[in-house]
Amino acid sequence: MIATVLVLLPVLGAPIQLAPADRMSFEPLWPAGAPGAMGNEDGDRPALAAYLPTADRRPGPVGSAMPAVVICPGGAYTVHAMDHEGLQIARWLNQQGIAAFVLRYRLGGKYHFPVQLQDVMRAIRTVRSGAKKAGVAPDKIGVWGFSAGGHLASMAATLFDEGNPNAKDAIDRASGRPDFAILSYAVLQMDGEFTHLGSRKKLIGETPTAEQMQQVSTPRRVTPRTPPTFLFHTSSDTGVPPENSVLFYLALRKAGVPAEMHIYERGNHGVGLAQGDPVLSSWGARLSDWFHVRGILPGRDKSP
Repeated sequence: MIATVLVLLPVLGAPIQLAPADRMSFEPLWPAGAPGAMGNEDGDRPALAAYLPTADRRPGPVGSAMPAVVICPGGAYTVHAMDHEGLQIARWLNQQGIAAFVLRYRLGGKYHFPVQLQDVMRAIRTVRSGAKKAGVAPDKIGVWGFSAGGHLASMAATLFDEGNPNAKDAIDRASGRPDFAILSYAVLQMDGEFTHLGSRKKLIGETPTAEQMQQVSTPRRVTPRTPPTFLFHTSSDTGVPPENSVLFYLALRKAGVPAEMHIYERGNHGVGLAQGDPVLSSWGARLSDWFHVRGILPGRDKSP
């Protein structure tokens, strides 16, 4: 069960009513209008839906701050898979004792890069700026993405900035760097044989230059500042080949960034938590273990 409580984030100026598990209540990241917006419909207004775990699920002593994750649902930069890659993920994170913030980012076609990167970084900044009031640890804010949402999460992990200390908006002064990243069957390569062409077309257009493709091909963008990353994929994924995750993992290794990767033999693209598959669904337990190994969650002995 997900608690229904009031949280005050400075971007909103009024309490957010956290949505119960069966519906989503989004609040805009830029109440006065997003930069570059081409309308005032929901698709023009990037927003967050916030979920907090019940008190009995929160980690550590009573009153201690909890981790948080910004969730980026997939959908080839064309739609948002808000159920199995949004709501279900928020519920699962809450069960782990982690606050969840589902992101509705602007989609491709109408909007192109770097708009989506601006949206996810604003989401991370918003959670970090309001961390104290929400009971969130400002140094344990991660990003989790699926498919094209995984690409967006990987851009947050590789193309972030640390904020503008001179910005008038307090949120813009906060760092946009996530403290950890989770990439689930993510679109990552944008300039080679393993590229998901539909996602690339929506993100940077039908005839991108080599420079544009390389700019958003995130395995190329990994540096030692990229946060620790967990990757999940399946070998039988024909929509987004697992080589995407392999390339990113190898880049993390080269940069000396802590990483863990699990590639299962069987499983289609877009499985989410794979709750109906007794084998594939075990990947969530591996992620939970990683949270404890990394110190994101307490309560288990860490591996050497």
